[in-house]
Amino acid sequence: MPHAVDLYVGKRLKQRRMLLGLSQDNLAKEVNITFQQVQKYERGTNRIGASRLYEFSKILGVSVDYFFEGYEA
Repeated sequence: MPHAVDLYVGKRLKQRRMLLGLSQDNLAKEVNITFQQVQKYERGTNRIGASRLYEFSKILGVSVDYFFEGYEA
């Protein structure tokens, strides 16, 4: 069962990607992973490591904090 933080961060990743009109495939190519991996991140199935989260933040034009904004433990 995915951790609540992983689900939340994945949801924020998907929201930002969609807001920018990027496909999972396009985002995946930017960080040299498969679109299936992006799917797993967005679903919270796989945890996003710090370096990968940093890469996503640069590509999506947000700070790393963005992915945690509004999260209530």
